Amino acid sequence: MLGVTLFVWIGDNQGWDWSFGISSVAVGLSILLLTMGKQFYRYNVPKGSPLMRISQVLVAAFRNRNLPLPQNKEDLHQIRSGEAENGIEIIQRTDQFKCLDRAAIPRNNQEASTSNAHGPWSLCTISQVEETKIVVRMLPIILSTVFMNTCMAQLQTFTIQQSMTMNRKIGNFELPAPSIPVIPQIFQLIMIPVYDRIFVPIARKFTGIPSGIRQLQRIGVGLILSIVSMAVSAVVESRRKSVAIEHNMVDSANQLPMSVFWLGFQFVIFATAEILTLVGLLDFFYAESTSGMKSLSMAITWCSLAFGYFTSSVVVSVINKVSGGWLANNNLNRDKLDYFYWLLAAVSVLNFGFYLLCASWYKYKKPELNQEGPISDEKPKGKTEMRVV
Repeated sequence: MLGVTLFVWIGDNQGWDWSFGISSVAVGLSILLLTMGKQFYRYNVPKGSPLMRISQVLVAAFRNRNLPLPQNKEDLHQIRSGEAENGIEIIQRTDQFKCLDRAAIPRNNQEASTSNAHGPWSLCTISQVEETKIVVRMLPIILSTVFMNTCMAQLQTFTIQQSMTMNRKIGNFELPAPSIPVIPQIFQLIMIPVYDRIFVPIARKFTGIPSGIRQLQRIGVGLILSIVSMAVSAVVESRRKSVAIEHNMVDSANQLPMSVFWLGFQFVIFATAEILTLVGLLDFFYAESTSGMKSLSMAITWCSLAFGYFTSSVVVSVINKVSGGWLANNNLNRDKLDYFYWLLAAVSVLNFGFYLLCASWYKYKKPELNQEGPISDEKPKGKTEMRVV
């Protein structure tokens, strides 16, 4: 909020050299504070690389591609109970991607004597295989959220251009056009605690789910709201262009007699979609990942945002070539931005259909119940512990 308000005002009134200089000082102070707090940090040293474990599963599955899968799934290599007590999470086997299960097939004595059959690149545990399956199952969910981030990039870019043609006065104060993004930021500042403290407890009473609704449901609602936001953006842009035509201001550089807060509708709806989708995506990956994969899954989540912004530039270039220049004019009043928004809404509908397929296909991970005490046919007398992060 400071970046789009205070720093914008400093840049407009004092010069961009002041804005960049103050930003540099702020970054320097943050590095200083980070260094001062180093002695208070607690480090959890990772045990191996998640990318290495995934690579081991893929290589081992390829090496064992000619081995038949055992009829008894208990014959597949699994973590011993003693290793599980050291913090290694045990995951039940799933039926998806059975080809990867070959990485957990132990070789017989004759094969073991002629090859390195017990190395990490030839034999993996079922839990390690399931870790890889979880990442593979997550990838379609990631792809289905990329286009929403593309829409967000377009909205942030073109909304500022729209605001430069509209009436931005609040009494005697004129709101700078680059400060328009403060509207969704204020709304998010209010809505996030409302969602967490009001909606989640109420929804929990009806669904029995700790998070109120499942993460994939939350992401789906966010994608629906992004479609609505694009449709509202198209309607508002059509209204803005009609005002320019009615007042003969199509080629005028003066502000249109239309308040900039008309843009607040699309911003508020998309801000809600971002709360549900982006935060839900982070929550989903953090909950579904194993303890050794959480950093990787969080990084993949931010890759969705990055790819969405990169894709936005490609989308504009392609649309201009195919449509004959919907967004090629320097005059926004003569562009076809409303058509562009309608197109984004239509593609978002298709993207939501793809997401529904991915979400219905996804299988949540199944942690094993680790019972304390010796295994017997009697009911466990001790407590039953479920190792779930």
